[in-house]
Amino acid sequence: MANHKSSKKRILITVKKNAVNTARRTATKTAVKKAVKAIESGDKQLATAATRAAESKLMKAAKKTMPKKRASRKVSRLTKKANAIK
Repeated sequence: MANHKSSKKRILITVKKNAVNTARRTATKTAVKKAVKAIESGDKQLATAATRAAESKLMKAAKKTMPKKRASRKVSRLTKKANAIK
């Protein structure tokens, strides 16, 4: 256990940041799963809306918890699948 005041403070900050990052990652994964499910359903309008929501979450996550290139790749693949729906 930490003995210094600054060390104790850093531990508290780390715990808070960890909780925020975990929540952000979970929300992003959920949005992507919803978009994939909407795409698989075949409903163009629903898929477009879900893809747009997932894109928003991914780009916000790219600023903090996810590499930018990974987020861009996921957005690209989701958009490609959504546009392929007839």
